[in-house]
Amino acid sequence: MTPKTNKFATFLKAVPRNIFSGFVVSLIALPLCLGLAMASDAPPIAGIIAAVVGGVIVSMLGGSHVTITGPGNGMVGVILIAVTTLGLEATYAAVIVSGVLVLLLGFLRMGKLADFFPSTAIQGMLAAIGLIILGKQFHVMLGNRISRPSSIDYIVEIPQTIISVFTFESPGLIYAALVGVISLLILVYYPKIRNKYLQLIPAPMWLVLLSVAFSYFMELVLKAPNPIHPDYMLSGIPPPAKIFSQLPTPDFGKIGGPPFWLSVLALTLIASIESLLSIKAVDKLDPQRRRSNVNKDLKALGFATVGSGFLGGINVVTVIARSSVNVNNGASNRSSNLFQAMFLTIFIVLFSAQLYRIPLPALMAILVFTGYKLASPGNIGRILKIGKEQLIIFFTTLLVTLTVDLIMGILSGVVMTLIIHIIIAKNPGLFFRNLQKPNVLMYKEMDSRGYYVSVKHFCSFLNFFKLKQKLDIIPEQSDVVVDFSLCKFVDHTVMENLNDYQSDFAGRGGNFEVIGLDLHDTKSGHPFALRKLIPGRPSIEKNLTKRQYTLKEVADDYQLNYAFESIEDVSFIEDFLYFRTKQIQQVYNQLFNDMASFRIFDLIFSEGAFIAREVVRTTMLHIELEKELPIFTLDREGFLEKVYAFAGFKDIPIENHSDFSKRFYLLGEDESAIKEFFDDTLVHFFESNPYYHIESNGHSLLLFGKERLAGIKEIKAMLDFGKRLKEVIDKRSIS
Repeated sequence: MTPKTNKFATFLKAVPRNIFSGFVVSLIALPLCLGLAMASDAPPIAGIIAAVVGGVIVSMLGGSHVTITGPGNGMVGVILIAVTTLGLEATYAAVIVSGVLVLLLGFLRMGKLADFFPSTAIQGMLAAIGLIILGKQFHVMLGNRISRPSSIDYIVEIPQTIISVFTFESPGLIYAALVGVISLLILVYYPKIRNKYLQLIPAPMWLVLLSVAFSYFMELVLKAPNPIHPDYMLSGIPPPAKIFSQLPTPDFGKIGGPPFWLSVLALTLIASIESLLSIKAVDKLDPQRRRSNVNKDLKALGFATVGSGFLGGINVVTVIARSSVNVNNGASNRSSNLFQAMFLTIFIVLFSAQLYRIPLPALMAILVFTGYKLASPGNIGRILKIGKEQLIIFFTTLLVTLTVDLIMGILSGVVMTLIIHIIIAKNPGLFFRNLQKPNVLMYKEMDSRGYYVSVKHFCSFLNFFKLKQKLDIIPEQSDVVVDFSLCKFVDHTVMENLNDYQSDFAGRGGNFEVIGLDLHDTKSGHPFALRKLIPGRPSIEKNLTKRQYTLKEVADDYQLNYAFESIEDVSFIEDFLYFRTKQIQQVYNQLFNDMASFRIFDLIFSEGAFIAREVVRTTMLHIELEKELPIFTLDREGFLEKVYAFAGFKDIPIENHSDFSKRFYLLGEDESAIKEFFDDTLVHFFESNPYYHIESNGHSLLLFGKERLAGIKEIKAMLDFGKRLKEVIDKRSIS
């Protein structure tokens, strides 16, 4: 009988690392909350209030596990339009009413709302939001305040603002523009510095610290005023004692008018979609592979939004960027959301006077960078690879959102998707005759843990929820076969969601297989491409680069095989601790022996998700061993590892090897087995060789040097190190 887990003891054990994660997230949230509120034409403190209220309420009542809540990027355009149309006080009333509607959606179990929107249409809407944010704040970032009637006008005026920087007569405006450009450069290039000590302080917080330090340097050292124009310094943050006394009162006087309810519907729709998409993305990053109760989370978000609106804050949504940082810093439960709210409160109470020293261009640079990531031109290339028809959907949604509003934008994307589907399928009746039919048949196979799911007629964003309902009740440790051989049409949204299911099942020990698409035609080789029941066979050509030719020569020298192609099966590395909060995208350029038990390869993986997603390319070595060994992680000892010790990660000392224990950081749960494994021979080997990050999953080893692609010389050194390490382990006996 399995002993019952003491949940309270587990919670207390995880508190230090959740405090640490909450603190790191608060460093990002502070400048971002201020900037998002200002971009929405709301008082700066409104963003902080939303984050604090959301952190407290959602951490107590929510149904997710490691998400962070606060003001969201997607809400900027909607709140901005609402403030322009209704005024600030009436917008607070609209925020409160939208919170009630989100709460109602939770009670009506409408967490499946996001499943009814095509993936490409959602991407188009997010890109439009990014352009709205970028277009309006770009001018402030360069010290040029302008007022234009539409989002398009702000974007069109960007070249003129760039030119105007060179005609500024006021030194204060020149300094403001210079601060904006430097801040943007820091945000762009800071993530590329793969240094674990610098990464302790997120890039947005560096802008705050450097701005405050510069202000004090001018005041205390040079005895001179801040050279930045006063109009471009942060203002509007009341002292802690006066925050609540200066809060605006919500005005419900316009509740009977159409503009008020259009704003409410837009706030509700965007808040729900952004939150649901973020929750879904963060669930994929959760190391414990838990699935959130989205309806419970909607209730908590609605309640938090109502509270935020009454207290002078804006809408509370689940945010992907801060949630990703939360997961990557070891958060394990909702308390990290509460701790980030507590740290934000402490910052405002203790350091509110220092916030006035932050230049507006620095904050606006954060939003310009955020807007660019949402509307990155690279998205167009990725969408084009899926299919040319997806570009029509993307640009239709984007342009209508920019020229009309967000609601009409997403609706136009839905309509355009349906029109394109009908044209491609050349069969309108296929969609409308079978829309309400039970097109999904599922049963559990006898004498096995397997499930068989058959999909008939057509499967698109319109009826994917029917397939999703079946798949969601299947235990993720099961074997699942989804058969589309009787389905004439499968769209991009379905293919993308099925890929997510495959990842979820694989991560939890199950197997999710899609069959029956061999005779379906696709205009693209992309795995998410739309498919219809006409045979098609795309061809693929590959030209090797100079590095790949050199790798082939190295493989010959070391009597290894070489393959440049990407491989689909990456299960041999997925169960290593290093990849618990990372998503493997591609394994390629393999050098391997005949049994593939010894292979070095290039790897692409991502940290975080959505706009917080950072793509990392590196080179790793995998060694499959014939003997069992304890599960452990070995890395070089450093300051960051000492910080991790506070968060509950215990370094295992090796007796009679004090130098090894000082130089290396050794982690693992089975301490006695690890100490027995690290005998004198193995310890001396590690002490006398270069440092590598090394992990064991119980039957194989994974090692790498730096989080970047290795040069040919480094690859040869890694191959030599790995072969000698394997010989040392093979020669010793493991009990």
